[in-house]
Amino acid sequence: MDDPKLLINTLWVLVAAALVFFMNAGFAMLESGLCRSKNAVNILAKNFIVFGLAMIGFWSIGYALMFGAGNDFIGHTGWFLHGLDPLSAGLPMLAFFMFQLTFAATAATIVSGAVAERIKIGSFMVFSVALTAVIYPIVGHWIWGGGWLGEAGFHDFAGSTVVHSAGGWAALAGAYLLGPRIGKYDKNGKPRPIPGHSVALVTLGGFILWLGWFGFNGGSELAVDDALPRIITTTSLAAAFGCVVATVYAWVRVGKPDLTLIVNGMLAGLVGITAGCAVVPIWASAVIGTVAGVLVIEAVMFFDRVKIDDPVGATSVHLVCGIFGTLAVGLFGKADFGLAHDGLFMGGGAAQLLIQLEGVDAVGAFVFAGSMAVWFVLKSTLGIRVPEEDEMVGLDISEMGLEAYPSAPEREGLMASSAASPGMAVGGLEPQKG
Repeated sequence: MDDPKLLINTLWVLVAAALVFFMNAGFAMLESGLCRSKNAVNILAKNFIVFGLAMIGFWSIGYALMFGAGNDFIGHTGWFLHGLDPLSAGLPMLAFFMFQLTFAATAATIVSGAVAERIKIGSFMVFSVALTAVIYPIVGHWIWGGGWLGEAGFHDFAGSTVVHSAGGWAALAGAYLLGPRIGKYDKNGKPRPIPGHSVALVTLGGFILWLGWFGFNGGSELAVDDALPRIITTTSLAAAFGCVVATVYAWVRVGKPDLTLIVNGMLAGLVGITAGCAVVPIWASAVIGTVAGVLVIEAVMFFDRVKIDDPVGATSVHLVCGIFGTLAVGLFGKADFGLAHDGLFMGGGAAQLLIQLEGVDAVGAFVFAGSMAVWFVLKSTLGIRVPEEDEMVGLDISEMGLEAYPSAPEREGLMASSAASPGMAVGGLEPQKG
């Protein structure tokens, strides 16, 4: 590599890929901490193996579908990375592949949290391959691979839709077909808190994810240039506002500034800014983080009302805030930063907002329908939910044959709901009265 600029850009993208890869540890800590100790080994195993599955699926099939030469809807060259141009997006192709691979794995990791504590690990593994090798790459081609949405001017800089809402739609389909965990709702349909077992792991996971997001959004610039500092700043400012606003809003809404809601508020801000981090003004990232911090808490409550049991709030964070963040591009984006049209609040009218809405609808319809089809086939063949007795004893014993905490006092099922913090239940929030 004789070109110094190419060398620096390649190095930055590989470092960014490493940061996004390390987000797998963040998701593993966050998810295991928000769930019960009797399922910790199972959750950690899923989060570990999902990257291996994603790499195999994306290397063999997914990258070709997403970035191979093709038509407006699908790529069809470059199977197993064979026969591709050695340069891609101005970088060595293998560097670009490694960066994109970490995004594909993130989409699958999102699903893990929503189906936790009752999914068969084998069925989860099969679904992860289907998502990262086929479903995710097809919608990725539409937007980032030269497909019809990208050509129409749809803008999703780092994946509020491509990664986060796509993963969220897949998670929603799985959680719906699985049904809620045993004991999640009482006989009147009222949600019961099911507390997680470690706020320390939740906190550690949150910090790792905040750090990794600098690579997630900053690496998507694919270069070290003048735009990079602004991208990093909008990313962190949205996270900060999401964190602080969720703290205050939870205090008012549920009576306590719960730690787990603080962490999910931060993540909501990050997901919300991911689509527009390169094209919105600095002040707009604060607005996006503020709205996301409120939206994530209301979304948790909504999913509980409709009895979608999501132990970690993945659908609230990634699906709901991913959709919002994508639409926010049409509200606050500036053509001066490379957008097709100025956003609605930038005096540009509704043109960009309508394009963003079209992309949200198309991706949502395809991913949800495709995921439902895969989940339904798995449910009809391998089965997707563990037996009731296995769920009660815990997936560490029944699925993995190994306990994370051999002395854990949870063998008989749920911890007492009277001791539960509202946030540690995530899907069991209730406004406090009086």
